[in-house]
Amino acid sequence: MMSVRAINGCSIIRAATSGGGPPVSLFRHRIQRLRASHLREFSKLGLDFPLIRVKRRFLGNNGGGGATSCSSCIHSLVESVSEELESINRRKRSRLRVRASVKVKLTSYGEVLEDKLVNQELEAGWLLEFKKDADRVLLAVSHRRDGKKNWMVFDQNGVTCSIKPQQITYIVPGVYNFDHTGLTDFLQRAQENLDPQLIEFAWIELLEKNKPVTPEELAEMIYGRSDSLESYCAHFLLSQDEIYFSVLESKGSRSIYSPRPTEQVEELLRRQRVKEAEEKEFQEFIQLLKSAKKAPIHAKPPKSSWLADDKLQDKIGSLEAYAIDAWASTDQRKLAGTILKSMGLQKTSVSALNLLVDIGYFPVHVNLDLLKLNLPTHHSEAIIEAAEVLLSESSDVDAVRRIDLTHLKVYAIDVDEADELDDALSAMRLQDGRIKIWIHVADPARYVTPGSKVDREARRRGTSVFLPTATYPMFPEKLAMEGMSLRQGENCNAVSVSVVLHSDGCIAEYSVDNSIIRPTYMLTYESASELLHLNLEEEAELRLLSEAAFIRSQWRSEQGAVDTTTLETRIKVVNPEDPEPLINLYVENQAERAMRLVFEMMILCGEVIATFGSQHNIPLPYRGQPQSNIDVSAFAHLPEGPVRSSSLVKVMRAAEMNFRCPVRHGVLGIPGYVQFTSPIRRYMDLTAHYQIKAFLRGGDNFPFSAGELEGIAASVNMQSKAVRKLSNSGLRYWVIEFLRRQEKGKKYTALILRFVKDRIASLLLVEVGFQATAWVSEGKQVGDEIQVRVEEAHPRDDLIIFKEII
Repeated sequence: MMSVRAINGCSIIRAATSGGGPPVSLFRHRIQRLRASHLREFSKLGLDFPLIRVKRRFLGNNGGGGATSCSSCIHSLVESVSEELESINRRKRSRLRVRASVKVKLTSYGEVLEDKLVNQELEAGWLLEFKKDADRVLLAVSHRRDGKKNWMVFDQNGVTCSIKPQQITYIVPGVYNFDHTGLTDFLQRAQENLDPQLIEFAWIELLEKNKPVTPEELAEMIYGRSDSLESYCAHFLLSQDEIYFSVLESKGSRSIYSPRPTEQVEELLRRQRVKEAEEKEFQEFIQLLKSAKKAPIHAKPPKSSWLADDKLQDKIGSLEAYAIDAWASTDQRKLAGTILKSMGLQKTSVSALNLLVDIGYFPVHVNLDLLKLNLPTHHSEAIIEAAEVLLSESSDVDAVRRIDLTHLKVYAIDVDEADELDDALSAMRLQDGRIKIWIHVADPARYVTPGSKVDREARRRGTSVFLPTATYPMFPEKLAMEGMSLRQGENCNAVSVSVVLHSDGCIAEYSVDNSIIRPTYMLTYESASELLHLNLEEEAELRLLSEAAFIRSQWRSEQGAVDTTTLETRIKVVNPEDPEPLINLYVENQAERAMRLVFEMMILCGEVIATFGSQHNIPLPYRGQPQSNIDVSAFAHLPEGPVRSSSLVKVMRAAEMNFRCPVRHGVLGIPGYVQFTSPIRRYMDLTAHYQIKAFLRGGDNFPFSAGELEGIAASVNMQSKAVRKLSNSGLRYWVIEFLRRQEKGKKYTALILRFVKDRIASLLLVEVGFQATAWVSEGKQVGDEIQVRVEEAHPRDDLIIFKEII
């Protein structure tokens, strides 16, 4: 057994040659986890022993591979202690010689100490560290003054720049006339000495002594010397440390650091572990994004996988919010920006959108406007359950008041993809030759009542949403389709408006009744037009409806109605989630007989309801539109149809509403108008049903006063405006996508609607029903037809460029 005893018996370090002592690995572990009690024994000896040597002697330079046996470790330690004692004594004597010239002051510790914050006046050739920006500090060599206070420096990147005194964070001591070409070598040597674990060792000792420290003093402590390299390394460790030390005092480029209390360090270490765990989790998320981005389309993770975990959902949600410029907080925006930066992308909404498309979270043709407007697209379970209860349990309070109209032939005419059928038509010729018409409207108020759960949800939505890619109904689908809608061949509840027309088209008599009907035909506009063209004897009722529509149109024209018929585009996208979905495009001419027929009958119904409401003092959402400033004759030189309609629409005034009495609708040429024919699709139509049906039940106890209707209309119209904007943008997107896919150089016929500026004209593409602008050649006039082709089409950027073919 061999032992080595330190003088005065303050510390005993024993080592056994073989078999008698602890294993080397355990000894290394004990040293690596030094505690204050261990280092206190060294301090009692008066040994400011360099910690880096302790670590290297016992653990090896790489954390434990340098020691081969405990015996050799101890011999090495004893030799180092002896060498260090002499070195320490020399330095102490040197410090005593200069102490008299150093300023002293009273510190927060209550001790009189030398003033360690005296700044030196910078000179050329000195080595310094300065703050380049908020995130970077650089090493540099001072070159020459730049004005009274600033200095020109050569930085570690070989760049010459001017810095202010307040940018200097440290002046490396003991360096004069430093060659800036040696900065790289200096930094490399410093890097080799930057062992963050030494900060923990130093903290243990200094905390025990309750002693602050300067970088130079720390260099003495951990490296055994305070030369320029060691001092800079100590400064760097202290300035970058966020756990063990805090700045006690600072002046210019000089700082004194204080060891933090144990409780504070433990809390900071806990936070650091949390932060490291979060960083690890974040990097795993980035790798997941990169993997999904590289995967082929069929192998990308489903959208649900990104939403299964709350933390994943938060990160994806931040990107989604960034893509639509709708972040909920600054933190959410910063998170998205950090993700984009980590993916090597620019911090833009376009980058976020493209990333979400690339990983398969968004389809290629995602509707961003739908996301931005945050419109509801699905009904909650509670609303669906409430709707199903209405279907199964609701009784018809109007059953005894319904008239039986099941003997009538009933035509329901709508677009071919319509799911909610809420109006139908019947007609017959009376013995005196006049035409009697019935406009049958679906009766959703048979199921819902004002203020009920389903009604409140319908009011919140305001309207059904019809997009090329999907329909989002105002009512839950099952209730709307199975209960409320008119169905072919089945007895259906309705509110029927009957009208007898004079031969000139004005209203002779009318009635409004709860009814039961049995729809005979469900026709598209195309099939209805075909039947009218065939002029079949067995479809005499349809011909009567067309005749009635014609005389009504003539009568309204005589009352000052303005014809605004034009071409209308309708698109249905099949499989919109696919990168290249099928696009079905239809162009409807509003002047066609079937469309004109339905249009006239809907206006006739609206006029009757307004008249009925006025006669019985019923508060209703009456619509009007002033006709002032429209001189139709001034547009007579323009071709009838889209060209003239476009010019007339430009000078029309906005519609008005009144909730107590009708307002003349000058554009339609009628004394009053109430929208009544789409109660399944539009909430304001439903309010008119509530009011009318309340009167039909025999009283004037209406669900809504005029004031209440006005408040409802304000909210619903705001929602409807957002839906119209969404529908228009969605339609435009898919028209541009349709044109983008067409054969390059394909010719399109376009009507010149008007000139916007100089030779820039507003055009209507006849085959597509789409309006755009293009430069047209000299000599072309409003109403002329020209040939154009598509030069560029980018639906996501809402960009399409046409060029005239001359």
